[in-house]
Amino acid sequence: MYKKLRSLLFFLPTEWVHYFAMNCLKTVCSLPPFRKLISSSLRSKPAGEWSFAEIDLENPVGMGAGFDKNARYLRELQALGFGFVEIGTVTPLPQKGNEKPRLFRLPKDNALINRMGFNNDGVKIIAKRLGKWRTAQTSHLIIGGNIGKNKATPNDDAWKDYEACFKELHHFVDYFVVNVSSPNTPGLRELQEKESLRRILLHLQMINNGKAVSKPILLKIAPDLNKEQVDDVIDLAMEIKLDGLVVSNTTISRDGLLTAEEEVKLIGPGGLSGKPLQKRSTELVQYIALRTGRQVPVIASGGVFTSADAREKLDAGASAVQVWTGFIYEGPAIVKKICKSL
Repeated sequence: MYKKLRSLLFFLPTEWVHYFAMNCLKTVCSLPPFRKLISSSLRSKPAGEWSFAEIDLENPVGMGAGFDKNARYLRELQALGFGFVEIGTVTPLPQKGNEKPRLFRLPKDNALINRMGFNNDGVKIIAKRLGKWRTAQTSHLIIGGNIGKNKATPNDDAWKDYEACFKELHHFVDYFVVNVSSPNTPGLRELQEKESLRRILLHLQMINNGKAVSKPILLKIAPDLNKEQVDDVIDLAMEIKLDGLVVSNTTISRDGLLTAEEEVKLIGPGGLSGKPLQKRSTELVQYIALRTGRQVPVIASGGVFTSADAREKLDAGASAVQVWTGFIYEGPAIVKKICKSL
């Protein structure tokens, strides 16, 4: 049924239809009987115990960052059965992001290309929204805060932006993800160098240690890192006892696509997500798990569409998985379908 609806939705502008569909779901979920019906139909608790970074999960399928940038659809994503939701990327100041259009479908490849540019409402508004959400809820949804720097902030001052977001969101989220790997903010990926990472992460850990309750801090890495860069990340993660890694962000590679090269060139720059990222993401998860002896928890992201995809990531060493592009192509029952076979 969803695939018939999807064929109609795919005629509409990608970013517009994202918000249209989620706002329609929001309207339906505002009516308790319908919300309860959706939740009872789609929420799933697979056998076994699931967790990452000492956070217990109802199930190991989360919504990746970038889908609910501004924490507007938490109730709806909870009703759809997600075990956790990662909001953001959140920056200190509001950002409009890059010029539209900036989100594109590649149906032949089960993929998306985005160059959103950290568009969000800014950390103060989002923190206030999370505060209202937490106060109103009777059940706890695991929420991650994906944090980044504003486009105008020089890399030398990036640590200040991460600090600002960390402090504002600390009371409201269950874990943090430091995003230095998006390809859509100029110069951001330079922060993946070992010493730049060390400065940012150690500073956040120092603040975290001063809190009454510390929150796990994870790092999201790019799939385009070479072996030496990946080893640097692993060594740093082990050295400073980082709570985990998210593997991985979108890729700037366009290798092996079925979509015509001319069409891809017309779309232009941006991060590629979905099925073309699956193999590289799994290889990274496996390599990190082997190098660390699974001492560094990994959330796997990249090409998760089915239960077999999720199992591939878990078998490779991941503690949990995230979907995003898979949700667009597979529909709102994706969590239930994955969990059913776990």
